Order: sequence, then C-alpha cells, then structure tokens
Amino acid sequence: MAAKSTLHSSSPITSSFLNCKSNLVHLRKTRLGFAPRILSKPIRWESCSVMREQSQEKVRLRGQLFTVRCTAEGIERGMLMGGGRGGIEEAATAKTLDIPERFKVVALMACVMCLCNADRVVMSVTVVPLASKYGWSTSFLGIVQSSFLWGYIFSSVIGGALVDRYGGKSVMAWGVALWSLATLLTPWAANHSTVALLAVRAFFGLAEGVALPSMSTLSSRWFPSHERASAVGISMAGFHLGNVIGLLLTPIMLSTIGISGPFILFSSLGLLWLTRWANGVTSDPRDSPFVSKSELRLIQAGKTDSPANDGQFPPLRLLLSKAPSWAIIFANITNNWGYFVLLSWMPVYFNSVFKVNLKQAAWFSAVPWGTMAISGYVAGALSDSLIKAGYSLTLVRKIMQSIGFIGPGVALLCLNYAKTPVTAAALMTIALSLSSFSQAGFLLNMQDIAPRYAGFLHGIANSAGTIAAIISTIGTGYFVQWLGSFQAFLTVTAGLYFVTAIFWNLYATGERVF
Repeated sequence: MAAKSTLHSSSPITSSFLNCKSNLVHLRKTRLGFAPRILSKPIRWESCSVMREQSQEKVRLRGQLFTVRCTAEGIERGMLMGGGRGGIEEAATAKTLDIPERFKVVALMACVMCLCNADRVVMSVTVVPLASKYGWSTSFLGIVQSSFLWGYIFSSVIGGALVDRYGGKSVMAWGVALWSLATLLTPWAANHSTVALLAVRAFFGLAEGVALPSMSTLSSRWFPSHERASAVGISMAGFHLGNVIGLLLTPIMLSTIGISGPFILFSSLGLLWLTRWANGVTSDPRDSPFVSKSELRLIQAGKTDSPANDGQFPPLRLLLSKAPSWAIIFANITNNWGYFVLLSWMPVYFNSVFKVNLKQAAWFSAVPWGTMAISGYVAGALSDSLIKAGYSLTLVRKIMQSIGFIGPGVALLCLNYAKTPVTAAALMTIALSLSSFSQAGFLLNMQDIAPRYAGFLHGIANSAGTIAAIISTIGTGYFVQWLGSFQAFLTVTAGLYFVTAIFWNLYATGERVF
C-alpha cells in the first residue's frame, strides 16, 4: 500500500525530489514519535526548500497538525526514505542548543558575581574563630572586616575608567585572576601576621573593585534597553547567592577541613571560570563570532545610548556639576552603608545578641540573602515591564529606588524590637529583599544619564560608597563596644535611607545628561 504525495512548492528541485512514493514504514526511527504504520492520507508539503536554511513544514496526520523544521536536504530524504536518522538528530540537537549568546554572557556574569561575593563572605565567617584565636577586640574586628574596602576604594574609579576604555571582558578577567590569588593567600597571611592579613585583604579589595563596573558596562553593551534591568537582576541574583553559598559552606568547611578549606575552594572556582570566560565572551556583541545577525539586530535596535566613548577620560568637573550625578552618588553611599553593615556584621549580630552558635548564625544570615537574589530579579523584570508599558524611564527609576530605600529603613527600625532570632531574620529578609530594588534604580541610572562614561561614573559613586562602607563597618564595631547594642547604629542607618530617598526623588532623572 503506497500513499500518494501531494506537493505544492515553488522549487522545481524540491518537486522532483519529493514527488516519489513511500510507505513511511521507517518513521518509527525518527524523533517525531510516530508509530510504524502505513498512512492512508496524503501528506501535503508547503514551501519546503532543500537549501540549507531553516523552513517550516506542515504535516497533517489523522487530522492533527504537526510542525517539522527542515534544516538540511538530508532531513527530507531521511523522513521519506527512512535513512536520515542522523540528520534529524543533528537538527534536533542544533535546535536544543540554540541559546541566544547574550543569555550565555549574563549566565557567566551571574556566576562570577556569585564568586565575587562568596569570596567576601568567607572572611565574615572565618573572622569569628580568628578573633577568638588571636584575642581581637570588637573594634579591631571591625578594622579587619573593613580592610577589604581599603583597596576597593582605589580600584573603583580606575577600574571604571579602564572598563570604558578597554572593555568589560579584559578588565573583569584580570580582576578575577587577581582576587582569586588573594583569596588563596588569605589563610597563609592570617597565620603569618595581622599586618600580612590586612595587606592581602586590601589587595583582594583592589582586585574586586572592577567587578561591578565591568558587569554594568557589559550589560549595557549586550542587552537592549528594555532587557537591561532583567540582565542586571540576573547578574546581581548571582551576587546575592554568593552570600548564601559563602555563609552556608564556610562553617562546614571550617569544621571539617580548617580555615584554609573555603579559601582554596573559591579561589579554584574563580580560576576555572576564567577558562570559559577568556574564550567565550567579547566586550561588544559586534565583535563576537557566536552572535547571530538576527540577535545582533535585536540588541542594536533596542539601544538608545552610545556604545562606547572615544578613549578619553571625561572631565570630572563636568560629571560632578549636575544634580543627577549627585543623586546617584548619594544613593550609592546609602546603599553601601546599609549593605556592608549587614554583610559584615550579620553573623556577629546573631551570635552576640541571640547567643546562637556559628553554624546557626550562618543559616539565619543566609536566608535574607537568598530572598534578595529572587527579589532582585523580580525588581528587574518589573522595571522592564513598566518601561515596555510606556511609563517614563525617570518615573520607573524613582519608583524602584524609593522601594529600595524606604522599605529597608522601616524594616531596620522594626529590627530594634526583635526578641527572637526568627523575628530578626524575618525583618532582615524584608530589608534586604526590598533593598534589591535599588538595582533597578541608581545602578541602572548610570547608563541612562551618562552612557559614554557609565563605568567612570560608576567608579566615582562606588568610591564614595566605599568610604561610607568603611565608616559604617568600623563604626558598627565601636558603637557595639561602647554602647553594647546594635540598636543605635540600626536607627542611624534607617534615617540615612529616608533622607536619601527624598533627595533621589527630587533630583534623579532617566534622561541622558552627558
């Protein structure tokens, strides 16, 4: 029994090739899932081409419509002659692996941001046994915690300018290589002397200072404007998950391997990440051999900013002469103030206030960071959806940043009245979850107002924020030592959130300024 084939095609080659009889017994060998049987109804092919371009075919089987994608001449032959199983499998594999290149880039950025923060958090946990071993006071413990920021403050501006000039790929790669080396050397430095430990941690901060400017600039290069907030949200989700991974793994490795365990692990992961980054990413999608023409058109069509500067450093006086720049700088100061207080002191807070052990403190500290990773992506997706719905960029940035400051401020005030570690963890979770909305506020606003100099502006704002982080990290230690309580410093931090939210809504803009 042979079924007739009815062919409608504008291609004579296709007509002569497919106008044959076949009982289709071998369809069972393909991945279409057809049972081995003889068809009694004709197959109608429409607009099929044997050229090596993807086209869509429609096949009707017992009244049901099936869609088949032909990517090569061998697929048609295999389907009708029963000898093209390999061709179909290759086509299916190609279809499965057809992931847009910009998604691969943001996945790699999320991974490196995860390592970036995990490397920081390791010290926040290991500082507890180190303080017991060497008899450090609470105030000196704050100095050790802040040593990371001593180098961080210098590399932010320089790193941002280097990103604008040389691209995010190379600057990020060098940063990862150097901070992984510093992470590996930290246990040795701690055993050698306190001075060596402070020096290595400062070098570690020097290397990590380029991470955020590189991530921000790469996101602006690789994503259209209406996808940028989501891209940054994914990258920062990795950043916050680094807190969770570091807080949970470090106590386990400390108790099983010792102080060197977590440092060796995370430094090795950084070097492993470098092997993939070096060969798979470019600073600009136009230079990538892996980007399809359709994806490149999508990226370029969705941009409203300049792709790069002319290699010259912008005049600092110009950048600091406009109120929107100061809105970003003050927002970064406030964000870093609150962020580093919680990042550096959360395990100590649970250990000293609620008398929980180090492993329990790590779990209580990890939960807020985990939810922050989720809420950061939600904030990015919400921001993109509002922009697509037609809301002005200025309004969207103000809404996101207001949530990111007023929410944490209220939560920290309530934290003063927490009586149990569960209540405290819940309030910190709310504070950090809402603070992640800042990622769709000031963090993206740098690209809005100064697309050509976003890395340099990011560096300036980050340096100012780093100074605030140093003051808040050390200041918390002295406040706790003098007053015996975290409450006063939490109240100061909440007030700073409220004041900066007012300033932001007065002077921030989503329009291009520079």
